[in-house]
Amino acid sequence: MVEIAVGLGVAFSLVFAEIFGVAAGGIVVPGYIALNLNNIWMLAGTLLVAFVTFGAVRLTSLFVFTYGRRRMVLAILYGFLFGAAMRNFIVDPVYLMSNIRLEAIGYIIPGLIANWFERQGIMRTIAAVTIASVVVRLLVMIIMGGEIIA
Repeated sequence: MVEIAVGLGVAFSLVFAEIFGVAAGGIVVPGYIALNLNNIWMLAGTLLVAFVTFGAVRLTSLFVFTYGRRRMVLAILYGFLFGAAMRNFIVDPVYLMSNIRLEAIGYIIPGLIANWFERQGIMRTIAAVTIASVVVRLLVMIIMGGEIIA
């Protein structure tokens, strides 16, 4: 099912970008977000890490030239580091106290989203990721015969 969701996400991202001129947070993001639409805490954790990553890239750009590939790699690296920190140092204590598992989806997804925050704006990126992920989720459900993916 992961292969179907990611494949549809890649295809839909391409179509979405060509028709509307807006990227859905990177080509693999809609597929992975679609797989986790039922987990509000992972979505919130992913957005939180993406915002922190966006801020860190902006702060770094005050001291270092960040453009093109360098900015993308920096965003993915920061997203990876902040996501790992959240997973290892924040999630476990919070989960033990409240049963809330606030963590990011994957390792590169928050960095890709943060990179597109920088490139096309926060609201446009969030809207594109939301629309693309919902469409991918619906397509996966149709392909799977109406089965709700969990």
